[in-house]
Amino acid sequence: MKVNAQSVNFVADAKLIDFVQKRMDKLETFYDKVIGSDVHLKVENTSAKENKIVEIKLLIPRDKLIVKKQCKSFEEAVDSACDSLERKLVKKKEKMRAKA
Repeated sequence: MKVNAQSVNFVADAKLIDFVQKRMDKLETFYDKVIGSDVHLKVENTSAKENKIVEIKLLIPRDKLIVKKQCKSFEEAVDSACDSLERKLVKKKEKMRAKA
């Protein structure tokens, strides 16, 4: 899957980008028609510990799914966002099967 990762207010290292790519690739096991995705990694300038924001836009035929999560680390936020996307993809696939 084509993953377009962008980092805002910081420079993402290769390890983080690889983690995002591997985690996003796992989504294809739930829905095989995924076209691509845009991942925005942001650091909010606050004193709170949960200042890492991950926003994922997943492109699928005739639709797009958007999830935004805020956590202490980017890895935790990406995992949480991908879990939400997995549930959405399973629900979408079940709806498609019900129509057919």
